[in-house]
Amino acid sequence: MIADMTVKPPILRLETLSPSRAGDFKTCPRLYKFRAVDKIAEPPSPHQARGSAAHLALQRLFDHPAPDRSPERLYDLFRDAWTEMRGEEEHEGLFDSVDEERRWGLKSMELLANYFLIEDPRRVEPEGRELDMVENLDGIVIRGILDRMTRDDDGDLIILDYKSGRAPPEKYALSAFFALKIYALLIRNRTGETPKEVQLLYLNGPTLRRLPVDDRQLDAMDRQLRALWSAIERAMETDRWPTRPGPLCDWCSFKGLCPAWEAETPPAP
Repeated sequence: MIADMTVKPPILRLETLSPSRAGDFKTCPRLYKFRAVDKIAEPPSPHQARGSAAHLALQRLFDHPAPDRSPERLYDLFRDAWTEMRGEEEHEGLFDSVDEERRWGLKSMELLANYFLIEDPRRVEPEGRELDMVENLDGIVIRGILDRMTRDDDGDLIILDYKSGRAPPEKYALSAFFALKIYALLIRNRTGETPKEVQLLYLNGPTLRRLPVDDRQLDAMDRQLRALWSAIERAMETDRWPTRPGPLCDWCSFKGLCPAWEAETPPAP
């Protein structure tokens, strides 16, 4: 008898899962595959560059003494952050002209000015910023970076995420908190303390969305994460990644590669 020498490909296993990738799979398994399995690079956009530079500037604002946390200081920090970023290869050719980049910078300053309409940074002392979270939740490992954690006047934990865009309509508001509820779960696992509230601060508006959280919600999120983890591993084993077409597809970087939209893709010449 001739032995079967066929080499079977190794079965992929999930090692870690981030809140953002969990959200991708929940939205569309095929989107998760493009980003996490195929690792297809997405072209940078001015909007993404603004968000990255704004996050860096807001993080560094709290490196300065409270009296120095002014709008002018934040604008300078944004300029410094963009100076660092614009030399990176991924941001080369992002703008067609100096005037276009200048207009983008002025718009960015307008959005950063909105931050001061939401809160006074001179009265805020974060307990944590850009926290690198890696937590083992009894067999599943969740990893991500939390923007900010503070305490309110009663000493309760508040988790906040900065967004450079506009707040979604009210009917989508709850789903926007998906990642932050995961971070609340990670904080509870690390510290034993349940955060009181999660917040989304949208600079374009500006808008502050708030959601109280409790152990019941976080226990439900724990169960949902485990279900997503199992579903992702099944997709890896079977190589089945269903698509979920919807309104967000028009903003997806991978629409041209997605089988759900093959009929719209023009044939190659």
